[in-house]
Amino acid sequence: MSQYQSEINRRRTFAIISHPDAGKTTLTEKFLLYGGAIAQAGQVKGKKNTRAATSDWMEIEKQRGISVTSSVMQFQYEGYCINILDTPGHQDFSEDTYRTLMAADAAVMVIDGAKGVEPQTRKLFKVCAMRHIPIFTFINKMDREAMDIFELLDDIENELGIATCPVNWPIGSGKAFKGVYDRNTEKVLLFSDTEKGTKEGEELDLSINDPQIDSILDPGQKEKLMDDIELLDGASAEFDQELVSQGKLSPVFFGSALTNFGVETFLKHFLQMTTSPLPRKADVGLIDPMEEEFSAFVFKIQANMNKAHRDRIAFIRICSGKFTAGMEVYHVQGGRKQRLSQPQQIMAQDRKIVDEAYAGDIIGVFDPGIFSIGDTLCMPGRQIKYEGIPTFAPEHFARVRQIDTMKRKQFVKGIEQIAQEGAIQIFQEFNTGMEEIIVGVVGVLQFDVLKYRLENEYNVDIRLEPLPYEHIRWIENEDIDMSKLVGTSDMKKIKDLKGRPLLIWANAWSVGMTLDRNPGLILSEFGQ
Repeated sequence: MSQYQSEINRRRTFAIISHPDAGKTTLTEKFLLYGGAIAQAGQVKGKKNTRAATSDWMEIEKQRGISVTSSVMQFQYEGYCINILDTPGHQDFSEDTYRTLMAADAAVMVIDGAKGVEPQTRKLFKVCAMRHIPIFTFINKMDREAMDIFELLDDIENELGIATCPVNWPIGSGKAFKGVYDRNTEKVLLFSDTEKGTKEGEELDLSINDPQIDSILDPGQKEKLMDDIELLDGASAEFDQELVSQGKLSPVFFGSALTNFGVETFLKHFLQMTTSPLPRKADVGLIDPMEEEFSAFVFKIQANMNKAHRDRIAFIRICSGKFTAGMEVYHVQGGRKQRLSQPQQIMAQDRKIVDEAYAGDIIGVFDPGIFSIGDTLCMPGRQIKYEGIPTFAPEHFARVRQIDTMKRKQFVKGIEQIAQEGAIQIFQEFNTGMEEIIVGVVGVLQFDVLKYRLENEYNVDIRLEPLPYEHIRWIENEDIDMSKLVGTSDMKKIKDLKGRPLLIWANAWSVGMTLDRNPGLILSEFGQ
């Protein structure tokens, strides 16, 4: 096997998804710790003497203790090269998560052992199911009182419509949590508490029949464990690697990210059960990652990660071939050759310049303002286009006005740049220029982030005036005369940044009315 193939074979790229506060960012920190990427794991809400989490780098994230943008981290562990995509759990930023999932080959779903499946988990899961991504479940916070484990598994199966197969089983929960039993090796992994944030804790690996166990477990814990296992063997689905790869069966693991119980054993199993980078769909068919020719797509754009330089980074997922610094590629949507400058691997906001990267890797390249989300990059002389990343329909709208009219230039630049990242969508009245800007977002929290970022990054104060519209549709007809469209009294004609016509309404029934009044009109809920 060539060096090039073995490099691709050792790549693993996955996203971590969950409801807010289920412990996703904490788990990411522990992975990085095992990979030697950081020396001490951070906490999401940093106390005086603890570090903030590596993946939460925006000031607003540290203040609120939530992630508002996806971040990308790479580390090495036991011969594997792992790319983690940490996604925001909060539903107001779900669009960022959807896009990130497009760049992942597998997903780790973190569930809070006390709460079970929560609304946001459901939404994200649907996206994974749509793409048939393998899903691994980590049931977290076992160091707190948890739901009945069988109920929890039923909850996952019923809510998400996916079969589960516990790879290990918890012994107790809350204060009585002693460790996990591995069903495959029939061994018990017992833990002692670790210093917060470090990985050195005592782990005892004993056979279930070892007499020592009786002295460690609370009375009755061993009998309960044996009963649970017997019940499990009869009731749970058999492990089937094929079904896991198709996203129809989810292996389940238990532990506590905060105290570091069960994290490493989960990581080891996960690496064995996942595959190296998968082929990707393009307009010419499936593109094999082992192909020699480089190809990639942009799935995220982030402006101002480095305040000193006011730069924009385009995150790209390499789908085939090898990337080398300074190479010339063809930007398909822009129709021109482009040298990718300052290629870097990103560890949240810390970065290091990379000389080479392979299929499966995520790298950041400098964006002079030419890339959009979903763009394809490939070798000159070749024309391929990866499938587009859909734009989700915003549900909240507001009119944006700058307070100081002298700062017009900064205002337009700021709002356009933030819109190119995909967190907000901006529209204009159909017949006007940039005087009237309407902003559409998936969740209201994004308005706060927009206001905060315009003030802090572009020095522009704005006033937001909420609008009553809730429903938006893209017009699919090629040659449409907007002036002849007959709508309803609550309808507004607008256009997006690319000049495409759209319609917004305050009431759901008006959408049907408009279609009835304009025969032949084709509307779509997603923009491409």
